[in-house]
Amino acid sequence: MYELPQIADYLFSLLVAQSGAESIAWLEQQKEKLPGSKSPSAFYLAFSTASRFFDKAPLSVNQQEMARANGLRPGFSPWHWNRLQTARTALLLLYPHNDPDKWLPTLAKLFETADLHEQEALYAALPVLPHPDRLKLRATEGLRTNITSVFDAVALYNPYPCEYLDEPAWNQLVLKAVFLERPLFRIYQSHKRININLAQTLVDYAHERWAAGRTVTPELWRFVGPFLREEHSSDMQRVLSEGTLLDRKAMLLACSTSSLPTARQLLAGYPEIEAEIESGELNWDGLGRQIQGARNY
Repeated sequence: MYELPQIADYLFSLLVAQSGAESIAWLEQQKEKLPGSKSPSAFYLAFSTASRFFDKAPLSVNQQEMARANGLRPGFSPWHWNRLQTARTALLLLYPHNDPDKWLPTLAKLFETADLHEQEALYAALPVLPHPDRLKLRATEGLRTNITSVFDAVALYNPYPCEYLDEPAWNQLVLKAVFLERPLFRIYQSHKRININLAQTLVDYAHERWAAGRTVTPELWRFVGPFLREEHSSDMQRVLSEGTLLDRKAMLLACSTSSLPTARQLLAGYPEIEAEIESGELNWDGLGRQIQGARNY
């Protein structure tokens, strides 16, 4: 487990710099009361009423504070949160959690009764919550939602899925992100979880979409490239001949990660793009941002 008190102090410091005196006074009261609380009632009340003291304005985090966040917990990126989310996460870290048999039922009830914005805060907080190895089912439950903002709280900018989900749950996360047209480059360290089962599922998905006269996100090929086989030759050629420029760049990036001779030959047929890939000018994150800009997520 990471040093949760230090993470709580870090979140407090961000809020103190960006919130009014009344809000901070209320938060200081909770900081005094909650650690010694023997009943979850005060915790539930504080979590709910935090919205009276903190708004949903984006949290401002400078480069130094970003570095500190990553030092406290690799992959921790609260600059994608708002002030209310940040305050609620601080409250989560204040409540006594040494005994998982008491903490986990308390957290479960919070999830079960949470409104939309509370769910977003809870799922986004997964990487800094205590007893993370016992929250896998909760994270998987969050991925089943059809509410995009809640799904994003689990799937995007969140190191928890990469580190804790098993392969079927991880693959389901990526597939659903593709289906919902979410920006895949925002999935934390997704390159570490690429696997052949996911690749085949995504190829099958692409075939279904094409059969229905629809397109697929170019980012899909990020998860397929290392597992390209000769049987995928027609898929590669189709994308390169019929796709948009972003489609072609994505397929060529996929080819660059493959050892398949056909893939290497196709890549060599586009020397300018091949040079961009070799220089690092063209990469998956940069391409993802271009796609994001085109779709205006």
